[in-house]
Amino acid sequence: MLILISDAFDAGLPAKLTKFGEVTDDKSRLAEAEVVLIRSKTKVTKEYLDHAPALKLVIRGGVGLDNVDLDYAREKGVTVHNTAAASAIAVAELAFTLMMAVTNHIAKAHQSMSEGKWLKKELKRTELYGKTLGIVGLGRIGTELAIRAKAFGMTVVAYDPYVKSSSQAALKTTLKELLNISDYVSMHMPLTAETEGLINSELLAEFKDGAILINTGRGKTVVEEDVAAALKSGKLAGFGNDVWYSDPPESTPLRDAPHVTMTPHLGASTKENLLRIGDIIEELIGDYVSSK
Repeated sequence: MLILISDAFDAGLPAKLTKFGEVTDDKSRLAEAEVVLIRSKTKVTKEYLDHAPALKLVIRGGVGLDNVDLDYAREKGVTVHNTAAASAIAVAELAFTLMMAVTNHIAKAHQSMSEGKWLKKELKRTELYGKTLGIVGLGRIGTELAIRAKAFGMTVVAYDPYVKSSSQAALKTTLKELLNISDYVSMHMPLTAETEGLINSELLAEFKDGAILINTGRGKTVVEEDVAAALKSGKLAGFGNDVWYSDPPESTPLRDAPHVTMTPHLGASTKENLLRIGDIIEELIGDYVSSK
């Protein structure tokens, strides 16, 4: 059995997987691969699957599966798994970091100090304590973020039509209801036909004036031009963003928008998370081999 590691994983993963068969990172051997390991870079499209006649198992190291044609994979008899349980802490910590960075002007403060400026009076901080955080998508990551926000004395509300109860957040029945009361809004949704372009000019009008938006979910769940316009008008006081229309983005209006803190899709990129992902991959391949 050939296992193709198509994207970047922990350096120790190949050695763990050799007990199951040959392990390679040579993408030219796709046609021989029975198992392919991907993250966000590799796109498992119809064309990709057609070039992989031996493929039986795709494992996505991470949560989102929007880079996999799930319907065609099913047609071809290819099983697809993600490692959703691994990444929750890493992504939640980055979302919280972006909240802290935006509200404390960390990027601008650092840059100004590097330039020999002293903006003590110009940079006005606000506290998280006592503010309301609205979480859109209360899965594993959203729940981990709620736990951290409550520890900082925040009120946590959430909207997720697929979640019926939560001990960590007060659930709101509509997204507009959440947006109307939230000082911070953090996005944690998969990219689907239902969520693509969800945060647009119409919904941005429902945000509290001066709210701060955080997105560590999927880039295309927001309309970047509309978010940039809301930042320029002052409707949004800030935007912390880790996810893009493509990695890296070919172009984005957010580069020129004010009060934006940007990171290059770092959400799942912690040493600890890559180790957890490796453990889950080892277990999934072990289950696959046992079932053959």
